[in-house]
Amino acid sequence: MVTRHLLDSLAIAPYLTGQRLLDVGAGAGLPGVPLAIMFPQREFLLLDSNGKKTRFLFQVKTALCLDNMGVQQARVESFRVAEPFDTVLSRAFASLQDMVHGCRHLLAPGGRILAMKGAHPTQELADVSQECAEMIVHPLAVPGLGAQRHLVEIALRQGSCRP
Repeated sequence: MVTRHLLDSLAIAPYLTGQRLLDVGAGAGLPGVPLAIMFPQREFLLLDSNGKKTRFLFQVKTALCLDNMGVQQARVESFRVAEPFDTVLSRAFASLQDMVHGCRHLLAPGGRILAMKGAHPTQELADVSQECAEMIVHPLAVPGLGAQRHLVEIALRQGSCRP
């Protein structure tokens, strides 16, 4: 549990940017909850379409007094906000193409998408390359975990961040 979930979630901490961060497909709260604990000065919104999961996340927020963490039940495609996010992140949410297409409207100009992946996602990178101004793949070292882990950092081309 600690290695595969907690340490894996925290491995992306050095790559976080901005004040407002959205964890898409938050599920049980990974990586959003550990990151909200680690960075109390940043705002985290955890988004999931499953009501049972969002109710659990609200309990976690309440029990841990995470005032910097919000929880929202909605599908990412239909979710709208007045103020877009500096970083949109996910762990095991969807393909890069689905993430770029589903989340672009939530990303502030100059913002970044951070997608946690296992093995190097060569084909997924090729599938979204035309929409990206920059793609960086960071190998992640998770203590005690022998499996491959990568973080894909994406900046979208100007004009492609908003529908």
